[in-house]
Amino acid sequence: MIKNRLKEIRMRGYMMAPGEFAKYLNVSIKTYSGWENGHSEPTLEGALIIANKLNKEWI
Repeated sequence: MIKNRLKEIRMRGYMMAPGEFAKYLNVSIKTYSGWENGHSEPTLEGALIIANKLNKEWI
């Protein structure tokens, strides 16, 4: 699931708090929190932001 992957990347790869990571991705903390907690899924635009910023193709 996307939420598990995002949290793992944030914690292991970037060692950032959720708010810092949201800022890094240039999305609101509310948006990022929804993704990481599984309350929402990224839109196509959100998925592209994640893929481009994190250089991940699994999204």
